[in-house]
Amino acid sequence: MSLTQGARPEVLGAGIPPGTGPAGASKGRGRGRRREPPSHGKTSRSMFFVILPFLVLVFVFSYLPLLGWVTAFYDYKPALGLGGSEFVGWQWFEILVSSETQLQQIGQVMVNTLAMSFLGIATSILPLFFAMLLNEIRFAWFRNLVQTLTTLPNFISWVLVYMIAFSMFSTSGLVNTTLHDWGLITVPMKFLDSDQHVWLTMLAWSLWKGLGWGAILYLAAITGIDQSLYESARIDGANRFQLMRHITFPMLMPTFVVLLVLSIANILNNGMEQYYVFQNAFNRETIQVLDLYVYNVGLTGNSLSLATVLSMLKSLVSLALLLAANAIAKRVRGSSII
Repeated sequence: MSLTQGARPEVLGAGIPPGTGPAGASKGRGRGRRREPPSHGKTSRSMFFVILPFLVLVFVFSYLPLLGWVTAFYDYKPALGLGGSEFVGWQWFEILVSSETQLQQIGQVMVNTLAMSFLGIATSILPLFFAMLLNEIRFAWFRNLVQTLTTLPNFISWVLVYMIAFSMFSTSGLVNTTLHDWGLITVPMKFLDSDQHVWLTMLAWSLWKGLGWGAILYLAAITGIDQSLYESARIDGANRFQLMRHITFPMLMPTFVVLLVLSIANILNNGMEQYYVFQNAFNRETIQVLDLYVYNVGLTGNSLSLATVLSMLKSLVSLALLLAANAIAKRVRGSSII
């Protein structure tokens, strides 16, 4: 019998320091590689430095320009600068409410602004329905084609949109020429040079330009819906329309509510590019929204201080509308953005 076979276990293990055997070595290596998880403070600081550039951009482009509101209290002359301009206090605010002509113009401008904003809000549900229908297309190539064709107009500037509208709907455009050649009309129809149905015309161009782009958010929200809900509904015998009605539509409503609150907060912010390129001497009274009016007063009318007063009031009203819409949404649906 060999020495190894006859030796007892305690003799074989004699002289070996504890923890240097195979088991002890593995335990030692395990303790050596163990790392402490990062602290909550380090993670918070890292995330703060990630979002810091975006906070700087928001401050520079959203809050820093508010210093320009001080020009509302001066008779501001660009050539003289703020130091050389006369301080007039509340004079421009008094002019705004004391001039009857000014009040009539602002009244018409507010009617145009609110009408076009409410039309936009009333049709803001269309991108949701369009996304739901687009999601039901089974052929991927056709779905991608439709989504691409409906999204591309968003990247076309309003100047090019007006060029398209002019080439098609002007008195010598394609539509009038075709109708005249077919003998349907004898006098060209004034689609652009008229104050009739201006609000609906602007709404139609806005929908054509932004419908596909507005559906992207809802398509992204659809991808986040739990697929087990659809599978359970199919087992219960639900068809495609019932799936859309009872699952897809309710799951998209929180996204719709958030966008609706933002739309209500921006009810006075129609933008000016669309209305600026489509305005003319015939439709100026019904197409001039608040942003375009501020531009015309400030640059065309050479009254930057009065334009600043109008911008201040618009911002304050928008802030009040945002808080009100957020409170209503929180009370009705229990969800809000603030």
